[in-house]
Amino acid sequence: MKFSITITLKKDVLDPQGKVVQNTLQNLNFKNLKNIRQGKYFEIEVNNDDQKDVEKKIDEMCKKLLVNLIIEDYKINKIS
Repeated sequence: MKFSITITLKKDVLDPQGKVVQNTLQNLNFKNLKNIRQGKYFEIEVNNDDQKDVEKKIDEMCKKLLVNLIIEDYKINKIS
């Protein structure tokens, strides 16, 4: 079973890396950019057929290590 985790900064947290990427792209003549925010992406594959159990464990992983809950949001998706 395979899952993806997408981690992004919360909306009200400044994203200096995203701003640098946006400015650089605009300098490369990509002028219609409104906003860019960067984040993290993980794919986790596990040997377990109990989807509820796996989702619970992945949520624990996020809360204990992968995500800084003070400044980041996350979303878990099952990959077919």
